[in-house]
Order: sequence, then C-alpha cells, then structure tokens
Amino acid sequence: MAVDGLAGQKRGLFVTFEGLDGSGKTTQIRKLSAWLEQRGVEFVVTRQPGGTETGDRIRKLLLDSKSVGLAPRAELAMMFADRAQAIREVIEPALEAGKVVVCDRFTDSTEAYQGGGRELGSDLVLELHRLICGDLIPDLTLLLLPDLAASLKRARRRNDKHTAKTGTDESRFEREQDAFFERVHAKYEEIAVREPLRVIVVDGDLDIEAVHERVITAVSARLEAWQSQHKTSA
Repeated sequence: MAVDGLAGQKRGLFVTFEGLDGSGKTTQIRKLSAWLEQRGVEFVVTRQPGGTETGDRIRKLLLDSKSVGLAPRAELAMMFADRAQAIREVIEPALEAGKVVVCDRFTDSTEAYQGGGRELGSDLVLELHRLICGDLIPDLTLLLLPDLAASLKRARRRNDKHTAKTGTDESRFEREQDAFFERVHAKYEEIAVREPLRVIVVDGDLDIEAVHERVITAVSARLEAWQSQHKTSA
C-alpha cells in the first residue's frame, strides 16, 4: 500500500534506467525496488525489449546472435512493436493505477542503439515514438555511464555465463565492433545534454553503493515533487 500521501494518486510516476549493457542497470533496479518496497510505495518493474508475452518473443529474436542480417529498420520496427505492447499491457495500466513504473530501457535506448549505433538518426526514432507510443515521456531517467571498455567487458562476460547456464543466447549486440558502442555512448551523452531536467547522468566507475545513493537522491526528489503535486491538486 502506498504511503506518505501517494495513495490515491491519479497518475503514477514513470522512471527509466538507461545505459550500455554492463553499466549496472540490473543491480541498481533491484536495489531501488528494495528501497521502494521498504517505504510502502506501490511499483511495477518491467524491461524492454520484453516484459510481456509478445515482447519476450520479440526480445528473443532481437538479442539472439543467430538473428544475422537483420536490417536496421527492421530492428527499429521490432523495438517499437515491443514498446507499444508494453505500454498497452504494463506501463499505462500501472500509471493509471497511480503506481511507480520502473523500466529497464525505453525510447532513449532505441535512439542510442538504433539512432546512434545503427546510424538511423534521432529524427526517425523520435517521430516513431510520437506516433506509436503517444509521445509517452518518462518523468525521470537514470543514465548510467561508467567506462565504456569496462561496461562492454562486463556485458560480454555476463552473456557468456548466461549462455552457459541457460543455453539461450542474448549476445547479438555485444558482438558489434567498438565503434558501434562508441556511437551509442555518444548518443546517450547527446540525449542527456538535450534533456537535462529529465535525464540524470551517473558518470564514471563508482562502486555499487555510491551509484545507489545517487539514484535514491534523484528518485526521492521526484517522489517528493510527485507527492506535493498530488496534495496541491487534491
């Protein structure tokens, strides 16, 4: 049950985590979830691609290294198909119920990976977002940007362990050349400069607790503003 004035909120709070694979998003989402639970805040955690039955099928195709020769625009279309389903099934219902939605990746990832990495450009991605996603914008985005080489090393090591343990392969993106990830990283930085009020950057190789403290500081501020807005409109 929500506390501290959050109960009865007509519209929830949408929080996203962004960054390269290996940036620590999964760990920080898990720690934020525990923090929210301790405070009695109603929340939903989801991810993209995935998070729905349809999305999980799309995710498997997108991330499987056997999906060779996938055209960049086909990849882009699949990302938005997954997102449209997630908004319909998970995100919008939770927001309408007044919950906090914590999402591992959203359209910023598509702009960074397909717009930057695949060199399709931001304009196409943002126009598709407007048309397909109703221009739904997160209230807060935590962008984790540790050292690029270290992130890639962690991501590739993690995927190797995942494949060995489960027999499933989600390493298609990690097999890209470094130049691809340099473009992704640069596009993330561009997004942060363009939207400084929404995007909070956690830069550098900080330890897990230091990153968590920065995440909590940012989330706490948005929760307080959200609570205040609710009290004012009540």
